[in-house]
Amino acid sequence: MGWKETAEPVLTRMPSVTRPEGHVPFRRKLGWTAGVLVLYFFLTNIQLFGLDAGTQSDLFGRFRSILAGSQGSILQLGIGPIVTASIVLQLLGGADLLGLDTDDPRDQVLYQGLQKLLVAVMIVLTGAPMVFAGNFLPADPAVGQALGIGLQGVQGLLFFQIAVGGILILFMDEIVSKWGVGSGVGLFIIAGVSQQLVGGLFSWEALGGTPGFFPTWFAILTGGQEIASPLTAEGIQALLLGQGQLLALVTTVLIFAIVVYAESVRVEIPLSHARVKGARGRFPVKLIYASVLPMILVRALQANIQFAGRILNSTWNQMPVWLGQYSNGQPVAGFFYYLAPIQTRNDWMWWLAGTTAEPWQILVRVSVDLGIMVIGGAIFAIFWVETTGMGPEATAQQIQNSGMQIPGFRRNPQVIEKVMERYIPQVTVIGGALVGLLAVGANMLGTIGQVSGTGLLLTVSITYKIYEEIAEEQLMEMHPMMRQMFGSD
Repeated sequence: MGWKETAEPVLTRMPSVTRPEGHVPFRRKLGWTAGVLVLYFFLTNIQLFGLDAGTQSDLFGRFRSILAGSQGSILQLGIGPIVTASIVLQLLGGADLLGLDTDDPRDQVLYQGLQKLLVAVMIVLTGAPMVFAGNFLPADPAVGQALGIGLQGVQGLLFFQIAVGGILILFMDEIVSKWGVGSGVGLFIIAGVSQQLVGGLFSWEALGGTPGFFPTWFAILTGGQEIASPLTAEGIQALLLGQGQLLALVTTVLIFAIVVYAESVRVEIPLSHARVKGARGRFPVKLIYASVLPMILVRALQANIQFAGRILNSTWNQMPVWLGQYSNGQPVAGFFYYLAPIQTRNDWMWWLAGTTAEPWQILVRVSVDLGIMVIGGAIFAIFWVETTGMGPEATAQQIQNSGMQIPGFRRNPQVIEKVMERYIPQVTVIGGALVGLLAVGANMLGTIGQVSGTGLLLTVSITYKIYEEIAEEQLMEMHPMMRQMFGSD
């Protein structure tokens, strides 16, 4: 008896959101999406009961923008458990250890059940150390005394709350995927990053030590804030890297422009309908074919490594220096330092930041981060394409089932697959590596609102794809025959 037969009674009974029967009107999809988004913002503002807010520390740190959620709230874990479970499934699927055929309805149910089970496991593995190890989510002793449950009872209460939040965000993602527009994971990332961007542009209060871009320049131009002369080196540095934030603004605008341009670069393979004369179309193979979502997997992998490092540092009294040395919760030497991604300009501009690391150490760290993002981006892009039905074989079968064919070639899925193999694998690798390079570059130069480069890339790309999906939905609403042709009913 294989693992599927053994696990089937459990996996098939995992709770799930019912898939809609038939077509969901576009307005209803927008309603579900907006409703989940409002619920997400509401939950991020529900603070954990029993938390000693004065001494807490965000274990995710600057990874927070891509893992969504909110520090100290019921959505403390954000999409972290979902993404980590996806990494495990991607690796197991890529090594062909699962033995699941995602085209088989029975295996699809098993796959979804296995994903939910893994998410539950990751909620425990991620949430328990936050509450019971270190000082990341400290329990308030006064609450324990008031309720008569003691400190450990309050810790259990905190863990229960963040576990409930992790389950809620899982089903919120499933609601958006089945009843809404886009995916919940993408929607939550957009929500979190957009908050940071708006704050970085318009906030009058200090955000990470610096007020928003426009209030700062208003103060500079009206004389409310003094700044060194732009004719001096100090003044140029202040305008570009300091209060002026000009380099951050240029980087943010440049990333927006590059991602939008890259999304429009594509190889279009001509198609014609086998039975309807004159019916033609094109299959676009975009430069960023796998989208930027595989970058979530790469950064989440790095976040989990840093998560493990901070847990070890807080629980291991004398952790070896070669493994990691920490200052203010951040690695400054050792293995975990070299694996820590470059997050800000201060991480590599040693002549400005006054860092204690030697230039060669910083160079090694930058090289490691660049290698992880470029190579990891390409690898996870390949896994993403193969596991989401975007590979040459799956694409050829989809074209065949739609009644289309490539002009000048026999109407045969194997023939179409060979044509697709000329483009899809190469474009997938190039696109994944390019996105990784852009993410590291954006982090090194800095962005408005201190948004991570990966978070900014994800936000722009996901927003662009949601725009395309909305346009497609509107087109099918106006022309129901097209919905029947593409099998959307």
